[in-house]
Amino acid sequence: MDKRRVVVTGMGAITPVGNSVEEMWESIKTGKSGIGEITKVNKEDYPVSVAAEIKDFDPSDYMERKEARKMDPFVQYAMVASHMAVKDAGLEINEDNANRTGVWIGSGIGGMGTYESQFETFQKKGYRRVSPFFIPMMIPDMAAGQVSISLGAKGINSCTVTACASGANSIGDAFKVIQRGDADVMIAGGTEAPMNKMSFAGFASARALSLNEDPNTASRPFDKNRDGFVMGEGAGILILETLESAQKRGAKIYGELTGYGSTGDAYHITSPAPEGDGAQRAMKQALQDAGIEASSVDYLNAHGTSTELNDKFETYAAKTVFEEHANKLAISSTKSMTGHLLGAAGAVEAVISLKAINEGVLPPTINYETPDPECDLDYVPNEARYQEVNTVMSNSLGFGGHNATLIFQKFNQ
Repeated sequence: MDKRRVVVTGMGAITPVGNSVEEMWESIKTGKSGIGEITKVNKEDYPVSVAAEIKDFDPSDYMERKEARKMDPFVQYAMVASHMAVKDAGLEINEDNANRTGVWIGSGIGGMGTYESQFETFQKKGYRRVSPFFIPMMIPDMAAGQVSISLGAKGINSCTVTACASGANSIGDAFKVIQRGDADVMIAGGTEAPMNKMSFAGFASARALSLNEDPNTASRPFDKNRDGFVMGEGAGILILETLESAQKRGAKIYGELTGYGSTGDAYHITSPAPEGDGAQRAMKQALQDAGIEASSVDYLNAHGTSTELNDKFETYAAKTVFEEHANKLAISSTKSMTGHLLGAAGAVEAVISLKAINEGVLPPTINYETPDPECDLDYVPNEARYQEVNTVMSNSLGFGGHNATLIFQKFNQ
């Protein structure tokens, strides 16, 4: 049986570098960073002082204040980005298509801020003062649940929780739902709002975060002096649709999702497998799924966290998978500007990958100053490059040994 072709017809994003796809993309193209000093918790309590926070976001600009109060920020971000994407796609969800329109939005840690504040209330005032909305505000699937309710999408409704691969896995899983004929349209992506005390405490204690106090240079993927990731927040959403459905509606098409690979390291809870073994297999799987040769990939949007092992092993994985082509391949980590959005990272990077195809722009890796002999490929240092981009691979790797790879291609009739 021929696989159904799946295209992207709408996009939405709330990110540290802009609260719309256009604003975000302008920042990415010009190498503008969204990283600043931590303001959402008391930074004096931690060894880290910088983060990539969402700025100038008021949920009541997009929804009733009363409704917003019943949602953790990770749900608010997903709601706003999803409505943006549906509007961008010119998609009307009605009685005719609701049952064939699904939602699949991942989150790595869900409403940890809600958990934290409600636990403090419980400790001080007892269980009666805990909000009746506590559980539905906190659980990671509630972004997908609330989006489905607000848009009337009655198809498959799901959430993938695979740490920092959640957004990419959710898009890949939604892609497969459409390919196998279980839906015609999917609202898919990832969302995260980890700007709370316990998230900073946990990641700092695990020594995963950059201790660099300069916001401008703290996230420096593939640079020899990288010392950890910078935590970010936000959401990215794609409207995935069968080619037939998109053409019937006369929808604009940003690109085609052609390949998805998903593997497990079976190695360690936080450290990537040596030589990026799991990432290698996910990348090869995605290429096979797309039915293309490695040499046809123009750009790799790397996971590129700015941690010592990730960047080294991802580079090794790229060399193994792409062989000779690795030296010609443009690679960049947009986390140098957005920070690491955890479960939303892969989804926001999917939006960036599609913009790269549509505008013929290779996003830069900013803060690349000191080459690392173990990371010796073309990371598009510091400035964007303009060239035709037909095929993009995007990697997302998560704690627990989760690896996800997506392949987007320029739409060709």
